[in-house]
Amino acid sequence: MTHETAIFAGGCFWCTEAVFQSLAGVERVESGYIGGQVADPTYKQVCGGDTGHAEAIRITFDPTVISYDDLLDVHFATHDPTTLNRQGNDVGTQYRSALFPLDAPQGDAARAAIERAQADWSAPIVTMIEPASTWYPAEDYHQSYWDGEGQRNPYCMAVIPPKLAKLRKGFADRLRPE
Repeated sequence: MTHETAIFAGGCFWCTEAVFQSLAGVERVESGYIGGQVADPTYKQVCGGDTGHAEAIRITFDPTVISYDDLLDVHFATHDPTTLNRQGNDVGTQYRSALFPLDAPQGDAARAAIERAQADWSAPIVTMIEPASTWYPAEDYHQSYWDGEGQRNPYCMAVIPPKLAKLRKGFADRLRPE
């Protein structure tokens, strides 16, 4: 089986992770940090906004089941790509909307996805396409957060269910069978 990787940032990684874990063809979603200048950053450092990293997710997927383009379309439909360095109450560059293509075809697909998505948004999309840099996995307690602690966290309960509702409404044919 062939696997590919995609790296997206769209605000709190707990919230984006929950969306992509629901998709058929997604084998793994890992929360982590990318795009900064500090080696081995901690959650506390990244949340402080001084490392330059984005909270992001690294998606391992089977392209015979779900394409990179499909993942991009889900990304743009389930977060607000029009707010610079902000998602809801999360403010700072660590919550920026960004794509980190791993090769030239992913870069081309990212640019095309921004153009496609712009038709759905009245404000300009501010999602950045950034060079992929060193990936740092987040601490263990952040992984699969929604499936564990997240469903008891008031912040997650306010933010994640609306994202999952958008996913079910727009991408029902892409959901993992229950």
